[in-house]
Amino acid sequence: MNKKMFWLLSLTVVAGMLLAACAPSAELTEAPEPTAAEPEPTAVPAEPTELIVWADANRAPVINELGNQFASELGITLTVQEMGFGDIRDQLAVAGPAGEGPDIIIGAHDWLGQLVANGLVSPLDLGAKASEFLPAALTAFAYEGQQYGVPYATENVAFVCNSALAPTVPTTWDDVQTLADELESSSSGATTAWTIQTNDPYHYFPLMSSFGGYVFGLTDAGYDASDVGLDSPGAIAAATWVEAMVDAGHLDADVNYDVMHALFTGGQVACIGTGPWALQAIKDSGVSYTINSFPAGDEGPGRPFLGVQGFMVSAFSENQLLAQTVLTEVFATEEFMSALYTAEPRPSAYLAVRDATSDADLAAFAAAGADGLPMPAIPEMSSVWEAWGNATTLVITGQQSGEEAFMNAAAQVRTLIAGE
Repeated sequence: MNKKMFWLLSLTVVAGMLLAACAPSAELTEAPEPTAAEPEPTAVPAEPTELIVWADANRAPVINELGNQFASELGITLTVQEMGFGDIRDQLAVAGPAGEGPDIIIGAHDWLGQLVANGLVSPLDLGAKASEFLPAALTAFAYEGQQYGVPYATENVAFVCNSALAPTVPTTWDDVQTLADELESSSSGATTAWTIQTNDPYHYFPLMSSFGGYVFGLTDAGYDASDVGLDSPGAIAAATWVEAMVDAGHLDADVNYDVMHALFTGGQVACIGTGPWALQAIKDSGVSYTINSFPAGDEGPGRPFLGVQGFMVSAFSENQLLAQTVLTEVFATEEFMSALYTAEPRPSAYLAVRDATSDADLAAFAAAGADGLPMPAIPEMSSVWEAWGNATTLVITGQQSGEEAFMNAAAQVRTLIAGE
């Protein structure tokens, strides 16, 4: 039985139950005289139900074509309204309450705190489908113990190295320090092993996590804003390691994104942390490169932040169950997820597509992020970035010790969260 027939039969059964419920009770009326049997009424197909989907230019064609092909089997028509990815969140807050918004949106997981707090999206039940997705991607779309999104793509940074300068990729941060000694000795200090942006918490996180540092404690219900980890033993250990690199002359200050990449493509630094967005520039430079997992600290390999994109159901949709059915029965399929990957290649959150990725670079980024941690999407994260970035700056510029800088940063974050 196909999906459309299943839905039609279900509607027929429900209609029959409603008619039976409305019939006069046998206890209150006389039984009717027997009549000749009448033919069963023929089920009339229901009119297709329209669902509005807000999507960006890269995903809209896939939803329009393949999504509608599958959805039509459920008697559903998907009307895609194309919108800039960065505009979707703010427009939902305006159009949804006015009754003019979508049923389904595409969005980033780090919108979730704001969306849920403002009552803009509905929780989902993925059921058995959950096992088909990267666990960390599902965690990214979970908030206070409930699932709010069907993830389709992930992104993360990896440890990218110049093959000529680092033919053996450092697997620990101690190896990075050793490589810095070797390269600086052989090049009179013109080349070193690793650099990072001076104020860059996002790229700094894999280093911090490798020593056991964290931003907020992660529980089964999501991130716990009462557990600030910038002054945890692991965070202090990572900052102390950076302090030692600065003291040894291995790490320069005043490095931004452009400087970091110029040093790498110019052969002055062997390894950096960067994402797939930098690949084309690296390829154009002619540098031979490898894409690797981050080196290990005291607690294992560095775990980068994971950014996740997915589909969510608007809380203002008048067709909640149908919208969720589209997400689980149409979008959460290998064929549809594969088409999304083809439209804009990036590591898929759908395991069957992720594991079948043929692009070696994207597969390497996916491997580096396999144990990544979703970037906290809770509102309290806005209280973290400035204090954290200032802490890395103070350590790299030598103005404060690692311990002092991160102890102060954690105290600032707690004060901001408390609203003091």
